[in-house]
Amino acid sequence: MTALRPPVRPAGRLAALARPATLVAALAVAVVLLWALAPGLFTGHDPVTGVPAERLQAPGAAHWFGTDHLGRDLYARTVHGTSLSVRAALLAIAVALVAGSAVGLVAGFTGGPVDEALMRGTDVLLAIPGLLLSLAVVTALGFGTVKVAIAVGVASVATFARVMRTQVLRVRHATYVEAARLAGAGRAAVLLRHVLPNAAGPVLALAAVELGAVILAVSALSFLGYGATPPTPEWGSLVAEGRDYLAVAWWYSTLPGLVVAVFVLAVGVLGRALAREGRTDR
Repeated sequence: MTALRPPVRPAGRLAALARPATLVAALAVAVVLLWALAPGLFTGHDPVTGVPAERLQAPGAAHWFGTDHLGRDLYARTVHGTSLSVRAALLAIAVALVAGSAVGLVAGFTGGPVDEALMRGTDVLLAIPGLLLSLAVVTALGFGTVKVAIAVGVASVATFARVMRTQVLRVRHATYVEAARLAGAGRAAVLLRHVLPNAAGPVLALAAVELGAVILAVSALSFLGYGATPPTPEWGSLVAEGRDYLAVAWWYSTLPGLVVAVFVLAVGVLGRALAREGRTDR
């Protein structure tokens, strides 16, 4: 009679990278991050200065993404614009993660009137469309990539607050939390040493999943003219510049827009794979 053996499971989060779609997504994200860190390694063209005689040239060996209306290489502008766009998205995620986690942590752990007041505030934020809220905030703050990032981050605070509160409510009555209280640990110590570390996992997974949506929001505000001032390249502004030339230069908006779409899809696939593996590990 053979003994029953427990099923063998993949080794943690590394199993997420075993799927072909996740591998392709990870490769795309890695390439874009390298663009952001060292754009000079991927193109030798000047992203700001153009050659008027080469204006609106179609994609080819000399210019992979073609040229714009001033003769500037669009591939170079897309690569150099990656840094601003990615940094803005990461800053927006950081703002949403820190502020939302703080609100959810306090609301879930404190309970009572404090919880009620904070959650009604998040309900108000959730009732306003994210892009509209971002527009309102960036209009108040002014133009610029950093201010766009802050505006997008503020619009995402409520989502992170809700998830963090849910996780805090799940763990605050756990045995180890009650044991820490009985051992004489203060509220702050219980909150920071026991509740926060055990509630943070799903919130960090949410940050990975939300990064793609944040990239789209940052690019949308840049498209509307709230981002970096010309001639500094940025993904959203590159798409906006080409809309007046779509009839004669399809590549002007299409190829930078395709880069945004591929990156957003890749981040979404990678984030969901890591979130799924995280749930499996537990």
